[in-house]
Amino acid sequence: MTSAGEGPRTLAVDCGGTGLKATVLGPDGTALHKRSRLRTPYPCPPDVLVAAVVLLAETTGMQFDRVSVGFPGMVRLGVVHATPHYVTEAGPFTPPLPELVAAWSGFDIQSALESALGRPTRVLNDAEIAGLAVIDSKGFEVVLTLGTGLGCALFDDGVLLPKVELSQAPFRKGQTYDEQLGHHARRRLGDRRWSRRVIRAVDGLRPVLHWDHLYVGGGGARHIQGELGGDVTVVGNENGLLGGIRLWNDRVSRGRRIEDI
Repeated sequence: MTSAGEGPRTLAVDCGGTGLKATVLGPDGTALHKRSRLRTPYPCPPDVLVAAVVLLAETTGMQFDRVSVGFPGMVRLGVVHATPHYVTEAGPFTPPLPELVAAWSGFDIQSALESALGRPTRVLNDAEIAGLAVIDSKGFEVVLTLGTGLGCALFDDGVLLPKVELSQAPFRKGQTYDEQLGHHARRRLGDRRWSRRVIRAVDGLRPVLHWDHLYVGGGGARHIQGELGGDVTVVGNENGLLGGIRLWNDRVSRGRRIEDI
């Protein structure tokens, strides 16, 4: 636990479709050690994911006072409404299993992790947590994360807006943004051709969303070749963990302004 005179330590966890990452952050948001990583287990019903996060926390070898978790898919108030990868038979873009879809639908992942880890826990969509680490809280800001699939978060003057699951929308050739822009597509196409798709997606979304600024992050962002435009900033993948500090600001909620802590 925290020593007298110190701020709280936060276990920050980023749950991805292919990997789970964690680090412990000091009160100022500084990572106190190198991030730990595990491959995402499949099949991945809720109890398997919870056990994997507990194991990941143990591998950090550090004490912590609270937990911030970024979760892929539609999660509201800590309850999962839909998740694209954990419902599949053998990992991303393999067939979904009806029993896993049913198991995850309505599952209170926040309460389950809080009970398993024994610390206060907050869970938010992974792209939204990444956004907390990078936004300026000025105007309409959009965050897109390129990972196993495509993450999306929207902020208006620092207010986190209701989640839009852009990843599941059709993009091109009958496939979704997830299928066309995720890691699988990049590895198949190569960075140059995949980057052209990313640029096309950004150009297509610009007149739809009319953002004041767009941030593009996630593990795939470092592979982008070419210019995205003057209204776009490419940010690092570490923000999926670093936003975990800002999540504990009580002003971080829909309808309330996000302010620096």
